[in-house]
Amino acid sequence: MTRAAAPPAALGLPSPGAIVELLKPVTWFPPMWAFGCGVVSSGISPDGRWHLVILGILLAGPLLCATSQVVNDWFDRHVDAINEPGRPIPSGRIPGRWGLYLALLWTALSIALAAALGPFVLAAAGLGLLLAWAYSAPPVRLKQNGWWGNAACGMSYEGLAWLTGASLLAGGAIPDMRVLLVALLYSAGAHGIMTLNDFKSLAGDRALGVGSLPARLGPERAARVACVMMAVPQVGVIALLAHGGHGLSAALVTASLVAQVACMARLLRDPRGLAPWYNATGVSLFVLGMLATAIALGHGGAVAS
Repeated sequence: MTRAAAPPAALGLPSPGAIVELLKPVTWFPPMWAFGCGVVSSGISPDGRWHLVILGILLAGPLLCATSQVVNDWFDRHVDAINEPGRPIPSGRIPGRWGLYLALLWTALSIALAAALGPFVLAAAGLGLLLAWAYSAPPVRLKQNGWWGNAACGMSYEGLAWLTGASLLAGGAIPDMRVLLVALLYSAGAHGIMTLNDFKSLAGDRALGVGSLPARLGPERAARVACVMMAVPQVGVIALLAHGGHGLSAALVTASLVAQVACMARLLRDPRGLAPWYNATGVSLFVLGMLATAIALGHGGAVAS
């Protein structure tokens, strides 16, 4: 009779399933979407260069975003032991220091692919990785201050991903000022989205002194701040589109924002209970506005010559 192989955990190794869970594929959508919007906003056809688009999506989601998730879970393992003890690291399914080893490995893989895609992509990816580590790792640990931490996340998930997509098909050319402004505005809007994501960890943040905005301001005030942070930048986007003669796109983003405001009114009645609902409704409207904006910019060509 043959002896059954010991499970990975018994050997001090993480299982493949635990690694996939640690990488959190569900979180990859925002930067991949922002990267795609950047590609569209460049106005350059991907015909004949779809391999670059695929590699860029791979970099934005399964590598860079996944790296940020592993780094965060490793340095947040004590908080997660309170908030979500079933996660791979606090539950022991990622044993020992494997969380740190995986964070370092994914960082190296991200740098390698970014370097292969050109200097601009490498610079953007390098800044994104720096922000990812600074967000979670001491002594900087930007997440200790919800204002700075959410700004770092918003810039990484939206702004840098958008600019990378806008530049990649143009051989690393710098996107024009309209794209830079839109990327910055949507990064600011993502600050509010990050605040809503922090509601799920409120108990642990308070217990361990993590200064997320819900912990600092309380759920009601934090929700109001999040709504303002999401709405005001979109007003700036609407003004930019209208000034550039993109009336239809400006109207579409306006309609999206009006619908978001209606969702916000409901959210504010019960921020803790309705934050997940808003992430499924209001945030969906937010990202549809991003696509409408990208299409408008792409029609005019958005890469500096």
